[in-house]
Order: sequence, then structure tokens, then C-alpha cells
Amino acid sequence: MIRMLRSLAIAVAALFAVSAQAQTVDDIIKKGTLVVAIDTTTPPYGMLDTAMAPSGFDIDLANLIAKSLGVKLEFVTVNSPGRIPALLTNRVDIVVSIFSITAERAQQVWFTNPYAGQCSAVVGPKNVVAKSLDDLKGKKIAVTRGTPEDSITTAWSKEHGDAIGVLRFDDYPSTMQAMLSGQVDIMGGGDYGDIYLRKSAAGEGFEMKFPLRCFHFGIGVRRGQTDLLKWLNTFVYTVKNDGTLDALSMKWRKAPLPALPVM
Repeated sequence: MIRMLRSLAIAVAALFAVSAQAQTVDDIIKKGTLVVAIDTTTPPYGMLDTAMAPSGFDIDLANLIAKSLGVKLEFVTVNSPGRIPALLTNRVDIVVSIFSITAERAQQVWFTNPYAGQCSAVVGPKNVVAKSLDDLKGKKIAVTRGTPEDSITTAWSKEHGDAIGVLRFDDYPSTMQAMLSGQVDIMGGGDYGDIYLRKSAAGEGFEMKFPLRCFHFGIGVRRGQTDLLKWLNTFVYTVKNDGTLDALSMKWRKAPLPALPVM
């Protein structure tokens, strides 16, 4: 009986060892499909075009990754808070979704070297004076949940006696709508956010007030996927040096890429 239990324990351990193996590039090629988490509410990186198909910087990049691997591409749409859970629950193979590289997130997932970057910023109507976080005291700010602007403004507000009313929304359009509807005085977003606010039906002039912090975006993978991470880093190196990333930046951001560090 004891011998049987030991054999069963060994078999169960072996099963878990197999299931826990990190996914490799060969595994994805054999599967024939690359499943990528994207966010279609964060233009110009991810959005829906007139045909309601995903488009943007990140979508083009994901297509290039799948093409380089010689596999089909499948998208799974997530919001900002859903990116890490999508990886950890094996719903997706990788995340390509303006995934800012932070030490906190790196406790749960791994990042490739940066492929793009931008600054989180405070954006609002031109008639609102705001040159620093001090000017936001007593004001309400809309932020997208789980983003750098959420963590920055929340931490600052708590340090100053809850000086700012931070309202969190699950996606960027909802954050912008809160700004447009007058639910808040100002909003946190990307440094391109005023461009999209100006396109709104309200027609009021918006502008970037001041940057909060600049970040770089990496492709997210599960921890332990060393083989996949190394291949993706090689891919990023290649498209950075052959001008592909700059071309994507000019196409979607209308500006060249910022300097991209190597981790």
C-alpha cells in the first residue's frame, strides 16, 4: 500500500512538473498560433478602426511578431488591470499593450527590452491652471485603474492628506468621458491624450499640463519563460535597429521613438 502511494505521489509530481514547464518558442510554433493580449481603448497603440478591427502601434507590432514566428495571430482583448491575470491564467502567450515596465509588475511577470515609451501626464481644459501636483489639491482627477498615473496621483494624494479626489475607471475612453462630462476637473493619461480629447464633440480645447513620469513599454511574458523572452528580445533588437519601430512610431504617434534603454 505504501509503495502504491509513493508511486502515485511520484506520478502526480511528474504531472505537475510537465504542466509547470515554461512555454518555449518551439511550443508556439508547434501550436501554430500566437495568442496576444491587447487593449483596444488606448489609441494610438490599440484601438478599433472603422471596420471595428483592432489597429494601432501595438497591433502592428503583434502582427510582426507572429509573422516572424510563422504562426497565426489571435487577439484577446483586455483592459489595463486584466493584462497580468491574462498571462498568469494562461489565457494568452504574451502581452503587447503599452505595458509599462515597473519593478512591482516584474514580481509577477517578465518584460522584454523596451520597444516604445511615453510619459504619463496630467491633461485637462486650457482654462484649468495646473503646473504641478500641488495645483491639483482640492480637484478631482480621473485615471485609468492600474496605470502609472493611478499609482502616482494616489500615492501623492495620500501623502498629502487625501488632497486629490482620485476617480478610477477601467478603460481610457471612460476616463476621457469623465473629463468631457465634467465629472472631474482633470485627468491622468498618456502625453498624447489631449489630441484625442480635442476630437470630442464637446470641442473644448485641451492640453497636456505637465508630465508625471516617463515609462518604457515591454512585451510581457510569464516568469520562467527564458526561451521565449530571449527570442522576443532578439526580435525587439532587430526591429529597433532596422528602423521598423521608428516607422511604426511615425505612423501612429506622428513622432520618432524616444531613446530606448536595454535592460
